Amino acid sequence: MSTASFRLLSLFVLGLLAACSGSENAATAPCDVPVPEAYTIRHPAWADSASIYEVNIRQYTPEGTFRAFEAHLPRLQKMGVGILWLMPVQPIGQLNRKGMLGSQYSIQDYRAVNPEFGNLDDLRHLINEAHKRGMHVILDWVANHTSWDSQLSKQHPEWFTKNKQGQFQPPVADWQDVIDLDYSKPELRRYMQQSMAYWVREAGFDGFRCDVAGLVPTDFWNDTRQQLDKIKPVFMLAEWDELFPPTFLKRSEFDPNTRLLEKAFDMTYGLRLHALLDSLANDKKPVAALDNYLSDERRRYPAQVYLMNFTTSHDINSWDGSEYERVGANAQPLAVLAALLPGMPMVYSGQEAALKKRLRFFDKDTIDWRDYPLQDFYTRLLQLKKRHPALRNGDACSEFQRLPASSDRQVVVFVRRKEQTGVVTAINLSRLPHEVTMRTLGPGVYRELFSEQVLKLGSGSRVLLPPHSYRVYERLPDQK
Repeated sequence: MSTASFRLLSLFVLGLLAACSGSENAATAPCDVPVPEAYTIRHPAWADSASIYEVNIRQYTPEGTFRAFEAHLPRLQKMGVGILWLMPVQPIGQLNRKGMLGSQYSIQDYRAVNPEFGNLDDLRHLINEAHKRGMHVILDWVANHTSWDSQLSKQHPEWFTKNKQGQFQPPVADWQDVIDLDYSKPELRRYMQQSMAYWVREAGFDGFRCDVAGLVPTDFWNDTRQQLDKIKPVFMLAEWDELFPPTFLKRSEFDPNTRLLEKAFDMTYGLRLHALLDSLANDKKPVAALDNYLSDERRRYPAQVYLMNFTTSHDINSWDGSEYERVGANAQPLAVLAALLPGMPMVYSGQEAALKKRLRFFDKDTIDWRDYPLQDFYTRLLQLKKRHPALRNGDACSEFQRLPASSDRQVVVFVRRKEQTGVVTAINLSRLPHEVTMRTLGPGVYRELFSEQVLKLGSGSRVLLPPHSYRVYERLPDQK
């Protein structure tokens, strides 16, 4: 690490130690720097140690129903999942449908249940069973567009944008199965807000993942969050990254001044980190780029903001390829990074099965679970995330430091500390073995997460990392 990089990292760490946490459960001392007044979000207390799991009901089981998925709840609870994100549950449009079953993001009726998945009682039962197991459930919400044959297109055609010929139009040229809503209409805003409230009240959802949230006016989301919180504290995830334009927009069309995380959303996608992780895995960038990423995020956001870390999702799997297509042998090392870098980790349906195929987006394509070969891998990661005080979401009192343990551009070592506790993560993304020497690491007794080996580590300790490998060391309490 260069001297300049080390100084930057030191300033970053000091900033982490000095900033306040917005989480209801987070410690208040010594983090006494106030959160900027613009940031009014107070995360639900249950989110501070949570990981999130995206559920593709259609492809999860041969039946593709709520009831069939419900049988997996005990397994996911054991795995350490805190938040279940259900892809859209509403009926899908027929007109201009893609594939046999259509896109789940082509909504025909905002206040109904897709009969392929079950009925409203089945959905309520699923959510109640998740709540009994200490998990919360959020619904994927598609506010930007509807299907061509949606109820709204028939009842309120004036709520849609039109082309020069006065006809419905898609929001993005490639999205030919949906049409664009017009948020200059106050009546549409009221309807959409009331529809979201319906699912919180009637089904028991605990919040929403909002599709292409940056294409909907921010003031709509700000007002909606206030109204939903009057029902119960909700968790709001935006499919957006305020610093990273989505691929379907030109840079000239992307507004970098969007402020979704101030008053509306608990969390946005960490799209910049996702792209960076793929670049690190394929040796297109050195691990030192993590320092720039983290310092950029801290300049942009106060420390209590949540960003979602992930290696795949429904979109990435279907359109960009499986993890194993994109990063090969580095799929698991990247999953470790996504879980243990600052941010909330997300796991997509099938990752615990080491899913090596692209799931079809518009047709039935059941996941082959193969006895869940990575169930233990993800259980260890998510349970560590859940229990360890240094890994809590949005807690600026938790220190992050990348250790200058190796000069290799594909080896990264970092520590996260909270008072006397800590977790050291070492990753080798290269095709060659590397021995790393731990530096600036306080001495202590550690247990490796996956092998459960107990050993002493401190400055000067050496650790051998095979190719495409990872080691995670949890510091044990000092013995008296």
